[in-house]
Amino acid sequence: MFDIFRKHTRIMMMVMFLLIIPSFVLLGIDGYSRMNETDVPVARVGRTDITQAQWDAAHRAEADRLRASMPNIDAKLLDSPEARYATLERLVREQVVAQAADQARLSTSDGRLARFLQEDPTIASLRKADGKIDMDRYRQLAASQGLTPEGFENNVRFDLARQQIEVAVSASGFVVPAVADVALNAFFEKREVQLVNFLTKDYVAKLNPTEAELDAFYQKNQALFQAPEQAQVEYVVLDLDAVKKGIQIPEAELKAYYEQNAQRLSGVEERRASHILITAPKDAAAAEREKAKLKAEELLKTVRANPSGFADLARKNSQDPGSAAKGGDLEFFARGAMVKPFEDAAFAMKKGAISDVVESDFGFHIIQLTDIKLPQQRSFDELRAGLETDLKGQQAQRKFAEIAEIFTNTVYEQSDSLKPVADKLKLEIKTADKVTRQPLPGVSGVLANEKVLSALFSADTLSNKRNTEAIETAANQLVAGRVVTHQPARTLALAEVKAQVQAQVLATQAAELAKKEGAEKLALWQAGTAPANLPAAQVVSRDQALNLPAPVLLAALRVDTAKLPAWAGVDLGPQGYAAVRVNRVVAREAAAQASLVQSRGQYAQWWTGAESQAYYALLKEKLKAEILVPNPEKKQ
Repeated sequence: MFDIFRKHTRIMMMVMFLLIIPSFVLLGIDGYSRMNETDVPVARVGRTDITQAQWDAAHRAEADRLRASMPNIDAKLLDSPEARYATLERLVREQVVAQAADQARLSTSDGRLARFLQEDPTIASLRKADGKIDMDRYRQLAASQGLTPEGFENNVRFDLARQQIEVAVSASGFVVPAVADVALNAFFEKREVQLVNFLTKDYVAKLNPTEAELDAFYQKNQALFQAPEQAQVEYVVLDLDAVKKGIQIPEAELKAYYEQNAQRLSGVEERRASHILITAPKDAAAAEREKAKLKAEELLKTVRANPSGFADLARKNSQDPGSAAKGGDLEFFARGAMVKPFEDAAFAMKKGAISDVVESDFGFHIIQLTDIKLPQQRSFDELRAGLETDLKGQQAQRKFAEIAEIFTNTVYEQSDSLKPVADKLKLEIKTADKVTRQPLPGVSGVLANEKVLSALFSADTLSNKRNTEAIETAANQLVAGRVVTHQPARTLALAEVKAQVQAQVLATQAAELAKKEGAEKLALWQAGTAPANLPAAQVVSRDQALNLPAPVLLAALRVDTAKLPAWAGVDLGPQGYAAVRVNRVVAREAAAQASLVQSRGQYAQWWTGAESQAYYALLKEKLKAEILVPNPEKKQ
């Protein structure tokens, strides 16, 4: 077959030439390359696009960071449209500031970069006892961010340049105390008010809507009475636990694993020591550290002359506040609990021995090893269950990729049922009823996963009742499902929702009645006909609302105080109506000096923050920054 190509090479080249060149003529080279491009811009700053792939990568990194710092955070919050949009806004801001820094020719010198890295706590933690950076750990730090050391330093350099743009505004902001006090006095001003409520619930008993009114409300508001699209589904989950169930560990393999790991599994060696510490921080002057070392060496001579007096000497001379009173006793500790120089010395000593002077970041130590606690080796029978679990876990990790391929192929090739894959891999077919396109409150597990729900409610899955593809829902976890029965969204009949309709009609009519009566009474009171019995007066302010609804408090604070008492009416929506009477203004109490300084500082932060936001808005407009996807918070 291939002889044809070998014998007619020139002809084949001409055919390919005729096929390929027209596509370049029609589309252009750039258009041709874009045919396979699936990524699209989601935001634009000047001529720079932020792509969907960049957005996804940035959000994954942000979600991972938040999970690491807050392990108990709800995963749904991290993957919500609002959280994703916030990440995109951050990317746009970073690009805006970066371009502004570039246009302003702002850069970071090598000297400033070096000073910043020296002062950074994370970098400082990488220093060795001699003060030099541990380069291996430095490379690991950069690699954890997917960077080389040079790339990490370039990122820091760019960040410092970008900071100059924002600091130029935030660091230059100030507020004159007199101006701040005017605003703060108005903000914290108090007013004595009396409140009359016309609550919806108090008018319900006066109403009896007719059948015609119920029907009219139902016909006008059918969108309120929808039964959501639902499906009964079945699904299978392949994860490490499922793989473990099919693994059997031979007894001989368990015993061999025990012999290799008995010591590790039985526990760790612990040591007990006492020490005398003469403090000398690692960043202290050389003369100060040398003085501390000489003192430690003198104490060491005294200890060696009289080892039994170690505890008394520690009580009198040790500068470790945690152990000095106990004669220097540090109790039992394992490896990893102490700084490395101290640990290395303690675990190299024999019981009862006294060390030479040991130098650490804290100063100079004299160590006496007082006891050694060796782990007691546990028997095979004691550890058997744990050994089997460990080995099954290890083998499941190794076999998962192989079994995942079988799972993926089977659910695709035999797409009319989940039984073949369940039988082949010994998986449980699970069922769920009333599954909706969006996860219901309280639902957890794979049926709360948006990718799974999207696949279950895809057109192909619904119309052909086929298995979904294998969907990765977590590390080492695949899911496939199918729809057994499907019920489209529908409008519920009036008979099914009559009680709900009646409740809403009553609430609507009662609210209207409350507002009508409240407005009529308010008009009389504003005309001078004061009510006979008003509730007790209360003094309220922005920081002491006393459970007043926010609209009522705002209305009371907006009343013109030129002529008091004065009235204001507030529409409370479904809750009804409120009339509030303002009797007098209560001036802000004189604040203590400390409180005054704090409130002025807070006001300065607000003002500076507003200036920074305004400057950022100006930069966005200047650089023509725009987000090309809708803001989920603005959707109706």
